[in-house]
Amino acid sequence: MKMKILLPLALIGLMIACGPSTQISKSWTDPSWKPGSVVPFKKVLVIAALKNESSRRIAEDKIVAAIKKIVAVQSYNYIQPTETDQNMLEAKLKKDGFDGLILMRLQDVDKSVSYTPGTSYGGWYGYRHYDPGYYSEDKTFYVETNFYSLDQQKLLWSGTTSTLNPTQVDQTISDIITAIKNELISKGLIPADK
Repeated sequence: MKMKILLPLALIGLMIACGPSTQISKSWTDPSWKPGSVVPFKKVLVIAALKNESSRRIAEDKIVAAIKKIVAVQSYNYIQPTETDQNMLEAKLKKDGFDGLILMRLQDVDKSVSYTPGTSYGGWYGYRHYDPGYYSEDKTFYVETNFYSLDQQKLLWSGTTSTLNPTQVDQTISDIITAIKNELISKGLIPADK
């Protein structure tokens, strides 16, 4: 009888524990933005300002692949290391038909320590078993993504994702991009893939 009750509870607990660890923790949209109020974006530059060059390229490639109905270009393919003047870069973007910019950056890493108390339970013939408590460190990575209108020269959307204890960079980037893409679609900044 107990097994019939415990098995479904264990499965529910497992599903919750294996749920997505990346979510939008903050989101802001320009109050003047109304979906459909301007012509949808046609061409956006994607910049992942990450310290690790490999992670940067992976993130930019994944964002470009995720945005299917807009021409999106990775910054590592477009901006040359010598192009540091902002005015010249803005002129180049305008000349090449860019009307939007997506900028992603690691904002913060929050570390916290938690303690899991030990457990003791009765054993066989008076033997007691004890599992000692332990400390564990959790890391939450906060990634900020901004969506700019180059034509209007202003920020239209900003969002921060939080990811608890990421284990694989590639999968974490995919989870972040999925969360951001869904938010941008819901705000009417990019079209759905349908």
